[in-house]
Amino acid sequence: MLYQFLGIDHVQLAAPKGSEELARKFYGETLGMDEIPKPETLRVRGGVWFQCGTHQVHIGVQEDFVAARKAHPAFHVQNLADFRKHLLGQDVRLQDDDALEGADRFYVDDPFGNRLEFLEWQ
Repeated sequence: MLYQFLGIDHVQLAAPKGSEELARKFYGETLGMDEIPKPETLRVRGGVWFQCGTHQVHIGVQEDFVAARKAHPAFHVQNLADFRKHLLGQDVRLQDDDALEGADRFYVDDPFGNRLEFLEWQ
């Protein structure tokens, strides 16, 4: 084979036009991800980008926005129990799920209705 996949560079989630400040509040302040600058050539499109470990989360604005209810990113979190406490302290609603053997996990909806999974392998 002449090529190989190295991993995922970024995940893009959609949000309504003009929602960048709400994205900054949720992904930056509530979740604790660091905002990273978008390349100058892409800033005109709107949206906001965040660093998540070695990967990136891009929030892109979409005119005819519809939230992703089934398709979702799953974020691997070290010390998930502490992260859970942090989110509950921020009044974020969690949905527990124990269907994946060997993992503790829960789901959260972002302010735009996109489904996000957080998990830690046991």
